[in-house]
Amino acid sequence: MAKYFDVHPENPQRRAIDQVVGIVRDGGLIAYPTDSCFALGCRLDNKDGLDRIREVRHLDDRHHFTLVCSDFAQLGQFVHLSNTVFRALKAATPGSYTFILPATKEVPRRLLHPKKKTVGVRIPDHVVAQALVAALGEPLVSSTLLLPDHEEPLTQGWEIKDELDHALDAVIDSGDCGTEPTTVVDFSEDEPVIVRRGAGDPARFES
Repeated sequence: MAKYFDVHPENPQRRAIDQVVGIVRDGGLIAYPTDSCFALGCRLDNKDGLDRIREVRHLDDRHHFTLVCSDFAQLGQFVHLSNTVFRALKAATPGSYTFILPATKEVPRRLLHPKKKTVGVRIPDHVVAQALVAALGEPLVSSTLLLPDHEEPLTQGWEIKDELDHALDAVIDSGDCGTEPTTVVDFSEDEPVIVRRGAGDPARFES
């Protein structure tokens, strides 16, 4: 049964954030708000958590998981960035973008695209998500909370708790965070490729 945390969207209660981080560190799977939809999240080394995300969302092994990072220093540990790509990402973050990049050896193999050896990374523009990853001290492995039989992501914390009470360890609710997922930009080759158009303006990456 999932614990439910009602967290202030602008001044998240430290005690609640610390409790959720404790659940994540103990191997828990959480639902939490971002600047584009709720997401499912677990620790980087939590294989069981990844399997549970796949089960909830009916994902195959080709799915790109995303590392939700607190800042560029953290992001730079997990992906290779050329100077050009660094500048492009820096101008667009924090924000509603996910970037696909070649992964460093810090990323567990099970998180990588099986052929490309890439991983998704992002820095969300959301106070609660930022507070979570900052307190955790490492990225949250995440995936948009879009259920297989739904056309749009769930947007209400109580609704997520009702629907996924059996599958999660915690739900953080800090209000509606929309139904539009991130814009996904693939930077694994020389030129950026828009993989998905979403909440972030894709125009800045289109020539």
